[in-house]
Amino acid sequence: MEWLSNFALDLGLTRFPKHLNTFLSSLFFFLAIHQAFAPLISTWLSCSFRKMNRRARNNWSIHVVSQVHALIIVPLSLRALNSPALDKDRVSGWDDDKSGLLQAIASAYFVWDTIDAIINYTDFGFIVHGLACSLIYLLSFKPFLSYYAARCLLWESSTIFLNIHWFLDKTDRTGSTFQLINGILLLVTFFGMRLVYGAYVSYNFFFTLYDVRDKVSPVYLLIYGVGNIVLQGLNVYWFMKMISALQKRFSPNSSVDRKATQVNRKLDAKKE
Repeated sequence: MEWLSNFALDLGLTRFPKHLNTFLSSLFFFLAIHQAFAPLISTWLSCSFRKMNRRARNNWSIHVVSQVHALIIVPLSLRALNSPALDKDRVSGWDDDKSGLLQAIASAYFVWDTIDAIINYTDFGFIVHGLACSLIYLLSFKPFLSYYAARCLLWESSTIFLNIHWFLDKTDRTGSTFQLINGILLLVTFFGMRLVYGAYVSYNFFFTLYDVRDKVSPVYLLIYGVGNIVLQGLNVYWFMKMISALQKRFSPNSSVDRKATQVNRKLDAKKE
């Protein structure tokens, strides 16, 4: 993989070669979960999965990978918050042990996510999100703005509850007390981490970016500036969609809707 290291150096990503093995092994790890482990384990454990068609099974496996990534990346992000090297220099500060590991795993996940979003297309927003995150976290190996990488990856804490909510839907627990409690936790973490804390981080992020506008490439300013706006915009959009979805699930007519959903799910399972 020497050519990859040389390519990264040509792009100015001086810290990437040292973490190339972590990046590649993480990419293979997420791919293996998606293609092998998730389908195998789910077939064994879940009758709901066994009734799904090919597209639905792939979507299930995507959520498994997403959950594994979130459970790994959130603790690593919390660990990186207490890095003196990052605190000292928010622009080009670097911590090999904390930043390198965190960003290599996150970059691998978002590259995998982007590839899957293109191959198994469902929503253009997922492609935009994957591409933006892939570029932002890969280019941070310059090093550049690693201080903010750790903080933005804390947004993934809401993903844990989002995936649980999704699995409850797919296992006929829509509208259950468990889903209601999880839904409240989902809205609280999403609103608190992505919208409130996210807005605070983005505010500081733009001031930091503005301070170094004459010292970095316009390409970096464009990618990070536009990327941050796009990601925050998607957070607001997805939050509104979640509120709408929860309202439908727990409305007076939800019991009728659940029965219809169960019938449709059975029909979908027979289409494969």
